[in-house]
Amino acid sequence: MLLAIDVGNTQTVLGLLDGEQVAEHWRLATDARRTADEFMAVLRGLLADGPEDRINGLAICSTVPSVLHEMREMVARYFADVPSVLVEPGVRTGVPVLMDNPREVGTDRIVNALAAKHLYGGPCIVVDFGTATTFDVVSETGEYVGGAIAPGIGVSLDALGDAGAQLRRVELVKPRSVIAKNTVEALQSGALFGFSGQVDGIVTRMAAELGRPLSDVTVIATGGLAPAVIDECTTIDYHEPWLTLVGLRLVYDRNVPEL
Repeated sequence: MLLAIDVGNTQTVLGLLDGEQVAEHWRLATDARRTADEFMAVLRGLLADGPEDRINGLAICSTVPSVLHEMREMVARYFADVPSVLVEPGVRTGVPVLMDNPREVGTDRIVNALAAKHLYGGPCIVVDFGTATTFDVVSETGEYVGGAIAPGIGVSLDALGDAGAQLRRVELVKPRSVIAKNTVEALQSGALFGFSGQVDGIVTRMAAELGRPLSDVTVIATGGLAPAVIDECTTIDYHEPWLTLVGLRLVYDRNVPEL
C-alpha cells in the first residue's frame, strides 16, 4: 500500500491507498515541534492493527518547512528501503504552473490541481477549506493558471473571538435563520453564509475571467472545514475530502519509476 501524507498548517492528513482507493485515513493536529522519531511513534500507533511492512511506497507534501525536514528524516531512518516521493521543486507533477514565481505555490495546491484534472477534467476550480481558504484554477489542458487565498473559516472565527470584547468562539453549525436572534447564532450566520457567499462570488468571477460559463467549469471542494459550508454554496459541484491523497498517488506514480 502507498502511505500518503499531506501536512497542512493546522492539520495533517494521512491515508493508506490500495491502488486508487483510500483504504484507511487519519487526521492529526500538525505540530511543528514533533520530531521524526515522534511522528514514527504516532504512525506505528495508527498502524497497530497491521504490519508496517504493508507500506510499499510513500508520498508526502508539506506546507510547513520544519515538518518537511522531519518527514525527510523519518523516511531516511525508518523507510530507507521503501520508494518515496517528497513533493518539492524538481519533482515531476505534470502540471505546468503559469505563475510569476512557480516556487511560491504550495505543493498541496499543485497536487490538488493534478488530482482535480485527473478526476474531472478541465477547466476546474479547487476550493480548499483549510487554515486558509484557497481557490486554484486549472485550465482545460491541465495547467495551473493561478488562484486566490482568503482567510480560513476557523482563523477568522478565532480572530473575531479574540478581538471582540463581547464575542466568543462558537461551533460552526447552521443557525435557525440568517437574521439571528442571539450573539451565538449571529456569529454562526455571519460565518456560514458569509463564507459560502464568498466562495460563490470568487468562483463566479474566476469562471468569467476564464471566459467560460460557470456551467462549463467544474468546482471541487476539499479540506477539513468543507463539510461545514458546502451545503450553502451554490457553485460547488463535487466534494472530494481526500483530493490531496489522490494527487499524491498520481505524483508517486509519475516519479517512482525514475527513482
